[in-house]
Amino acid sequence: MWYTAAFDSGTTALKGALVAEDGRIVASASSDLTLIINGDFREQDPDEWWRAFCKVSQTMLAQAQEHEPGCTAAQIAGIIFSGQMQDVIALDAELKPVCTAILYSDGRADAEAEQLRNDYRGGAARFLETVGNRLEGCLPLPKLMWLRNHEPATFERVRHVLISSKDYLIAQLTGTCIGDVAACSTAGAMNIREGQWDVELCEAAGIDIALLPELHKPQDRIGTVTAAAAALTGFAAGTAVYAGIGDAGATTFASGVAKPGQYNINIGTSGWIATVSPEPFVNKPGAANLAFGVEPGFVNAVPFLNAGDVHKWVTGVFAHGDYAESHELIAASAPGANDVLCLPYLVGERFPVMNPTIRGAYVGITPDTTQADMARAALEGVAFSIRQGMESFDAAPVTISLIGGGARESTWCQILADALNHPIDVYANADILPAVALASLVFNQPDLASNIAETTTYVPNPSAVHIYDECYPRFLKLYPAVASLNGQVQ
Repeated sequence: MWYTAAFDSGTTALKGALVAEDGRIVASASSDLTLIINGDFREQDPDEWWRAFCKVSQTMLAQAQEHEPGCTAAQIAGIIFSGQMQDVIALDAELKPVCTAILYSDGRADAEAEQLRNDYRGGAARFLETVGNRLEGCLPLPKLMWLRNHEPATFERVRHVLISSKDYLIAQLTGTCIGDVAACSTAGAMNIREGQWDVELCEAAGIDIALLPELHKPQDRIGTVTAAAAALTGFAAGTAVYAGIGDAGATTFASGVAKPGQYNINIGTSGWIATVSPEPFVNKPGAANLAFGVEPGFVNAVPFLNAGDVHKWVTGVFAHGDYAESHELIAASAPGANDVLCLPYLVGERFPVMNPTIRGAYVGITPDTTQADMARAALEGVAFSIRQGMESFDAAPVTISLIGGGARESTWCQILADALNHPIDVYANADILPAVALASLVFNQPDLASNIAETTTYVPNPSAVHIYDECYPRFLKLYPAVASLNGQVQ
C-alpha cells in the first residue's frame, strides 16, 4: 500500500492527513496557528507554520504506524499541499523569513495600488484584463511595493518572495522556491492567461521579477525532501514533493468542479460560488479568478458576504442560539414564508450586488407573521441572492454541489434546490475531500475523490419551485427599493 501525505496550510490551523491509495484517511492531525493583528495589519510567523508542520507530520506518522500495520515513511509516494493564497512571504538567500508574512486579509497597500494604477500603461482596466483580478491594496505586488517604500532595510535583504503559506513549507522541505499557478493568480503580477509572471507589470511596480517563484501546475513534482528536513519531520529523505494548489482552487477541485456548467456553492460564515470556464470573469462584480492548472480553463469564484452569518443571526434572534430549535422553526414555516421577504444583506454585499453599506430588511410582515416565517424568509433571501448570482454566469448549471457549515441545515438545502430549481448534491464528508483530491494528483487517480464522496441529493419540489418563481421577481425589487432610501442605488 502506498500513501500520500496531504496538508492544508490555513490561517487558523495547519492540518495533515495520510491518504491511502484506496482513498482512506489512515491518520490525521492538526496544529493551531496564531494570527498577529496590529491595527489594520494582518500577519503570521512563517517559522510557526514550519514548527506546526513538523509537529503534525510526526504525529500523523506515529498514528499511521500504530493503526496501519506495516506502514512506514518509505511507503509515502508523495507530499502535497493546499494553502492560503495572496500572501507576501519574504525570504533571504538562505530561505529564512526577513519579516513576518503579510496575509491576504491585510490591505495596507492601497496607496501603492493607486501608484501602480497610475504607472502601469492602461491602468486598472488593463490590469484586470491581464491579471484577471482587480487592482487592490490587498494584492501581494502592491504590498511588496509597500515593503520597499516603508521598510527599505528589510526589503534590501529579500531574495525570494512566495505567495502561499504552503510554498514556505515546500521551500523548507526541498530548498526550492516555487508557486502554483492557482495561488500565484492572486499575486497581482501574473498574466493569468499565459500562466507566467508579467514583466511589464513588475517593471511598473519597480519589483525585480527574479524575486518571484518558479511557476508550476499543481500536479508537478518539484523536488524531494532533504536530509535535514527528514530529520525534523519524520519523512524519508528523497520523498517526492508536489507543487500543490491554493486553497480556493483545492476546494473547487475537491468538489468535482472541472468544466463549465459545474458549480459549487460554499456556505460558511460568508460564501462563494465557484465554477470553471474558458475565460476569466472580468465583468462580474467582486469576481476572483485563478488559473486552474489541474484542468484547462480558469476557476471563477464570486463571493457573497451574507451566508452562514444570516443563519447564525436568525438562530440567535429567534431560537436562543440553539440550531436544533432554529431547524424546527425554519421547517415549521411553508415555502414562501407566508409572503414575508427578506433582503439578507446584514453586512453589505459583494455579489450579486456590490455595495458595502447596504443593510438588510424585511417586507410583508402582517399580524399573522410568526418567528418561523421570519427565520425561514431570511434563509430564503440568501437562496434568492444566490439564484440572482447564478443567473449572471454564462453556462447553464449541469451540476450544483454544496459544502460548508450551511450544508448541515437540511431545510436550507431543500430551499436552495427549490429556489434554484435544480438538484443540489450535498457532501457529507466534505472535510476529507480536499485531502483525497490532492492525493489523487500524486497517485494519478483522477476519480479517487468522487469514488469516496458521500452525497445526499436534494431534488426540487415542483410546488415549492412554483412558489419561489412567484416570489423571486418581488425579491429582485427589494435591493433597489432599500438602497434608494439612502440614495445608494448602484
